[in-house]
Amino acid sequence: MDWEEFLALWCAVWAVLALAGYGMALAGVTRAQRTVRRTGRIEQVRMPRHGGSRTGGISVVISYRDATSDEEVTVTNDGERGEVITAAWEGREIGVSHPRGRPHAYRLANTPQEPSRGLGQPTFALFLFYCGLVALVAVGWGWPWALIGLGGPLTVFAAVHLPGTVRAKNHRIEKLAAMDTVHGRIIAVLKDVTVDQDNGTSTTITPVLSFTTHDGTAVTAHCTSNLPDPAGSYGRDVTVHYAPGDLADFTLDRAAERRGDKLDVVVNALAVAVLLGAAVVGMAML
Repeated sequence: MDWEEFLALWCAVWAVLALAGYGMALAGVTRAQRTVRRTGRIEQVRMPRHGGSRTGGISVVISYRDATSDEEVTVTNDGERGEVITAAWEGREIGVSHPRGRPHAYRLANTPQEPSRGLGQPTFALFLFYCGLVALVAVGWGWPWALIGLGGPLTVFAAVHLPGTVRAKNHRIEKLAAMDTVHGRIIAVLKDVTVDQDNGTSTTITPVLSFTTHDGTAVTAHCTSNLPDPAGSYGRDVTVHYAPGDLADFTLDRAAERRGDKLDVVVNALAVAVLLGAAVVGMAML
C-alpha cells in the first residue's frame, strides 16, 4: 500500500465515522443525548489530610434530585467520577450526570452542564478527514498545497477567535480588579510520587488552601500556582483574591494573572501571523 492508497483509506474511514456521528446526533441516539443531567449541591466538604494524595480531588458529599422519582439522592466523589473537584464549599452547585437508567454510574462536573447533542467526536472525525484530504492533495499536486490547505482555514479560524480572546482578556482584567481580598492559610500539602521506568521518580506537590469569604463561606481549594516554595508552605498565611460570583476563581497574585492573560492574546496573534504566512508561502510556491 503506497501513500496515496493509505491516505485515501484514512479519508474514507474518518468520513464514514463523521457521517455516522452526525446521523446519530440527528436521530437523537448519541451518548450525550442519552445522558441524564442534573444539578447537585455540595452538602459537606471533608478536610484533606496533610501529606495525603491529591488523587480524586477534594472529598465532598453531594445531593441532587433524581430525574425519575424526584427524590433526593446523596453521593460522594470517591473513585473515578468524572471531573476532579479542586475547589469546594458547602452550597456549591455541581453537575451530576449518568446514562439513562443507570444512576449508579454517575459522573460529576465542576459546573452544571446543559444538554448536549454529542457533536464533538464527529466534528473531530471531520477534522481528521480534512487533514487526510489535504495530505492527499499535497502528495498528488505538491507539498505547497499542504501549506494552503491547512494555513488558510486555520488562519480564518484563529482570526475569528482573536477578538473573542481580546474581549476575554479585558473582561478578566476587570474581574481581577473587582476581586475581594481576604486572608487564607495553607492547611495541607499533598504529595504524590510517580514511578516511571523511563523517566524515573517524579513528585507532585499540591498545597491546599483554606479561606473564608466576607459573607462567611468557607472555601477549600487546591492552590497550584503563584505560591513560592509550595513544598514548605504548610501552615503559611497568604493573601487571597477571589471573585465573589465564582469562589473557584481565586489567585494569590493578580499581577501574574494579568501578565498571563496578555500573553494569551500575544500567542493568538502570533498564531494568526504564522498561519497566514504559511498560506501565503504555499500560494507563492505553486
